[in-house]
Amino acid sequence: MKPNLTPIKKQKNRKYYFTIQKKFWFSHTMSFMWLILSIYLSLPWLYDLSDIVTMPGAIFIITGIAYIPGYMSAFLIVSLILDRQPNFKNEFPTESVTLLIAAYNEEKGIYQTLKYVTDQDYTGEIQVIVINNNSSDKTTEEVLRAKKELKANISILHEPNPGKFNALNTGLQYVQTPYVITLDADTLIHPSAVRYLVSRIKSSPEDVCAVAGSMLVRNSRETIWTKIQEWDYFLGIASIKRLQGLYQGTLVAQGAFSLYKTPCVQEVGGWPDAIGEDIVLTWRLLQKEWKVYFEPLAVAFTDAPTTLAHFAKQRSRWARGMVEGLKEIKPWQQPQVYTRYLTGINLLMLYLDLVYTLCWLPGLVLAFFGIHWIVGPMTLLVLPLTFVSYSILYLYQKHYVFRHLNLRIRINKLGFILFILFYQMIMSPVSLYGYLQEFFKLRRVWK
Repeated sequence: MKPNLTPIKKQKNRKYYFTIQKKFWFSHTMSFMWLILSIYLSLPWLYDLSDIVTMPGAIFIITGIAYIPGYMSAFLIVSLILDRQPNFKNEFPTESVTLLIAAYNEEKGIYQTLKYVTDQDYTGEIQVIVINNNSSDKTTEEVLRAKKELKANISILHEPNPGKFNALNTGLQYVQTPYVITLDADTLIHPSAVRYLVSRIKSSPEDVCAVAGSMLVRNSRETIWTKIQEWDYFLGIASIKRLQGLYQGTLVAQGAFSLYKTPCVQEVGGWPDAIGEDIVLTWRLLQKEWKVYFEPLAVAFTDAPTTLAHFAKQRSRWARGMVEGLKEIKPWQQPQVYTRYLTGINLLMLYLDLVYTLCWLPGLVLAFFGIHWIVGPMTLLVLPLTFVSYSILYLYQKHYVFRHLNLRIRINKLGFILFILFYQMIMSPVSLYGYLQEFFKLRRVWK
């Protein structure tokens, strides 16, 4: 990967400017019109299904597998069309930043992670603090080797209490710079990643307290599971991040790679004791009426799970973290209308995943035998919206993000087909498992 020091061409100011508030309500209006059309077209399906499961049951099922997903997809499409990333005020800031890396048994990859940090094109000072979280391997030796060979400003701390939140909070005590960045020990960052993170927060209003970086898959060629996840990160997660960033309420400034204003993190007490510590932290920041942005050019590459079992552990952990956030801060407790809506969607996901798992998947089996009670032609109405939203984001990623970062999109047709056709069939049951883990208070496992 090579840095791109050529300034990005600034977008011209448009004659007619849509405020965020106007974009928000216009997107809802268009989505509501799509919802009305969907309901009208689905009336025969609704009546037929009601003969089998009663009218309330039919409404419960169809709302969960068609109406709400269609509304959300329409809202996403219109919002992406209206989204215009604000210009950077200064693409080459020089403020000092501290980078925290919590490390538990990371001897295999920590040196390479630190090498990519030292290769940044950022001209300001980057102070690196690695917090060894009770590792039993040679993590410490590898960090010391990187410090010596790379001649970098690297410090190492030791935190014996298990848990990523403990490690990060230990590191936070030593941060003296105005900005702090968290980076996972197995994540590689693009040479311009730190610069774009700092540029975004320096170009933002004062009430922006954090900027989430953009995560992509590094090991997409490894297994069929990583091939599928490459498209989830590239299209699915990125589209949601852009939507949330547009409405100034990115719901997860992920610990894998995000920047925070140090005083803001300190004010909310640092990272909480939660399996989704980054989710709960972000929601606490939003509750303070601060805003969280997303910077698509601040790219980091992470290793995705290579097996279904590992994937299920990771995504169920994410789902459980979302529930932790919902339990601590209810959507209606969020002070801004945008974040109330966005966290409200997360609350709806519990219902949607439940209906998808217990109704849509059995309905798919029935459809295979010619019984179209649940899965039929009407359920395909959501597919055009999905293809449109992914097409919009693909073009954006290709022409704005990858072109500016001197990156190329890998050819991965099989992964894309499997992602479109089968990904949700895996995700909903896995997420439901994560919700149940939190409900029954099962033992928390970070890895």
